[in-house]
Amino acid sequence: MSAFLHYAAPLPLSHRLADLAVEALIDEADLSPKPALVDRRGNGAHSDLHLGLMHASALALWPCFKDMADAAQAVGEVGQPLREALGRIGREGEAAMLATTGGVNTHRGAIWALGLLVAAHALAPDESDAAAIAARAGRIALIDDRFAPVQPASHGQQVRRRYGARGAREEAQSGFPSVIAHGLPQLQRSRRAGSGEQPARLDALLAIMARLDDTCVLWRAGREGLDAMQQGAQSVLAAGGSASLAGRRALRMLDDRLRALNASPGGAADLLAACLFIDPLGSH
Repeated sequence: MSAFLHYAAPLPLSHRLADLAVEALIDEADLSPKPALVDRRGNGAHSDLHLGLMHASALALWPCFKDMADAAQAVGEVGQPLREALGRIGREGEAAMLATTGGVNTHRGAIWALGLLVAAHALAPDESDAAAIAARAGRIALIDDRFAPVQPASHGQQVRRRYGARGAREEAQSGFPSVIAHGLPQLQRSRRAGSGEQPARLDALLAIMARLDDTCVLWRAGREGLDAMQQGAQSVLAAGGSASLAGRRALRMLDDRLRALNASPGGAADLLAACLFIDPLGSH
């Protein structure tokens, strides 16, 4: 048979969603120049991370996302059985991540956010509305996982208690408002303005940073760091965004400020990855 007449069978939905999730993580890591985050220039405000490690971690999570999509299709509805299946698979994915990175937490928050969105879309693959997908993910996040192990309070939990900030759990349970109300709309606005794909993605990140109570920043730099992140991100957008000369100057100033404060907006980066995952799925 001629090779031109041979076509590969379509990939199963779970494979396609896992591909999209891993691609979103790699695209987020590669995006440059991100303020105080790992990118193609270097380690940002991190001493234990680098771009190769972020890539290896993302690739190691492919089976986790695939299994989450399979679980959603097998269970077929939002409820306790699905939530607990996702919790178990997520813990297995985290173990695979830590084994790959030598114990470094590269993508714990992304496993939570992208895992919920993968499962939400797998439950209704014909659903093309981003807000509806995110809302379904939020319904899953509202369910308690009875089998989640009792662990010491995470950095995010400690920050929420200290500052009263909303963390990754609350963001998901609310249907990812940082993604739906800020990140995706800015991504579309910047694209329509002709900014180019990379500046549009940077602007989406900045739109998230301008509003998010990023618990990663609060943990590392307190209120001073959070104020610097939010005000600096808004300044870049007000100057014309990352595609403009004035915006690039403001972005460099923001990068310098956050590095000096050791304030890396890891929560915003996870939500940008969520934007990049949900963006190609349908309408906004």
